[in-house]
Order: sequence, then C-alpha cells, then structure tokens
Amino acid sequence: MSAGTHGIPEAPVVEGAEHVHSGKVRDLYRLPGGELLMVASDRISAYDFVLGTTIPDKGAVLTQMSLWWFEQLADLVPNHVLSVDVPAAVQGRAVVCETLAMYPVECVARGYLTGSGLREYAATGEVCGLALPDGLVDGSRLPEPIFTPATKAELGDHDENVSYDAVVGEVGADVAAALRDLTLRVYGRAEGVARERGILLADTKLEFGARPDGTIVLADEVLTPDSSRFWDAASWSPGRAQPSYDKDIVRGWLTSPASGWDRTSGEAPPPLPDEVVERTRSRYVEAYERLTGRTF
Repeated sequence: MSAGTHGIPEAPVVEGAEHVHSGKVRDLYRLPGGELLMVASDRISAYDFVLGTTIPDKGAVLTQMSLWWFEQLADLVPNHVLSVDVPAAVQGRAVVCETLAMYPVECVARGYLTGSGLREYAATGEVCGLALPDGLVDGSRLPEPIFTPATKAELGDHDENVSYDAVVGEVGADVAAALRDLTLRVYGRAEGVARERGILLADTKLEFGARPDGTIVLADEVLTPDSSRFWDAASWSPGRAQPSYDKDIVRGWLTSPASGWDRTSGEAPPPLPDEVVERTRSRYVEAYERLTGRTF
C-alpha cells in the first residue's frame, strides 16, 4: 500500500464497495444498498502519527470486542450494526452498519482521573467545567463518573475537552442531555462488567448518531483498548501512571532511547521491533479474552 495523508495507507479495494473515508484505524465503504461497511485495519497510531508497522489481528480483536459489547448494551441503547455478513477479504474485521447523522461530539465518561483530565485538573481543579475534590492524583477513582465531552479533531490534531454548555450549543439541550445520560449509563454498565472480570474501566469514548426519526444510536467502535483505558484491578495504585491494555507498550518504546526517535522533530516514528509488535498484540488479545471470556 502506498502512503496516503498523515501516514494513512490507501485503503484496500473491497469488491462491490465504494471507498468513502479512512481514519487512523478504520476504512469506511458504501455498499450498493446504501449501507456502510466499516473495516478495522491492523494500523496503530501514536503521538498523532499512523505508524508504518501494523499489529497483526488488531482489527479483528477490535471488531469482535465491539460486537460483544454491543450485545451487553443492547437493552440500554440501539447500535449501528446491521450484519456481520461481509466480503471474504474483510471477514472477522468488518461490520455492515446503518448510515447515521453523526453528532460532532466525542462523548467521554471518566470514572478515574488520568490523561487529559488529570492535566486539566492539575491546572484548574476542574475537568470540562466540573469541579473535583482537592488532593486527587493520577489514577484516583472519582466520587462518581463524570461526562467530559470533547470536540472531534481533524486527523493529526488533538480532541479538545469542552464544557457541557458547549455541547448544548452544538446539538441543543435535549440531545445534549440524552447524550450525557446514555454515555454515563453505558459507562456504568461496562464498568460493572469489567470490574467483575478484574479489570477497571478508567474512561471511555463513545460516538453516537441519529436515525432519520431522531433515535440516538451507538456507533463506531465501543469499549475497545483503542477507545477506552482498561487497567488491571489487582495492580491499581493511585499516584502513578497505571499500566493499561492499549498502546502503552508502543508509546513507551517510541519515547525510549532504544527507538532513537525525537518526538519534537516532526519526523515520522521508526518501525516497531518484532518484540514490541508481539507484546502489543498479546495485550490486545488478553483484554479481549479477559473481558469476553472467549478465546481469540
């Protein structure tokens, strides 16, 4: 594959489907009937670059994990999946989904303080305009889960945390309230499921869209290591960065002397060593197996 914009390779040709869009990880196609085909690739991104190295089976893990979670959440909110009957070339890593009018809001729920929320709290004592108690540290469990929305950034830019009022201004008061309620209900259900399996769900990012009749539908991926922070409950220790089931291994190697890469250089990161690829793949598979109880 040749490289497209921002390091994203050109999407593979899928017979009978028209390529619509490629993101950091997913390729989107339109089928003859008007439905969308969403394909999860094995691409991995870090520090706003799509890396030249892929992680084998990552797309399949993300797709199967999302499908499992959609089943667990079916009584809370409808989802966009129409079928898993997909072309053979993308079997196991793709779903047929309905076309929705997507809301331009990243719906984030946090039950623990870390990442951009921690940075904002350290500076202001608040996250997205919500005041939090004094004395919280990296990894602290919050008194109750909070809704901390963000704007959807263009590729290569960072999502920006915004206030609830900004969401109201974007989508209206009724939809904003519904998105906040659904986000917190999904987080509450998923946090309980994960906790039973010895995993803490620190935070998660959800995307919603609307059907023509206004029904709000859960879309994209859901509760995977790419959109959520999962921590091992047994090793949780507030006051430090928690090891997570995601790209931490990749980020750690890229910022280590071993990679020889300077984040400030503007240069693309170097290829990942086989050992880093295998450890990252194992981490994704372990998250899938622990959460679902299934063997990948």
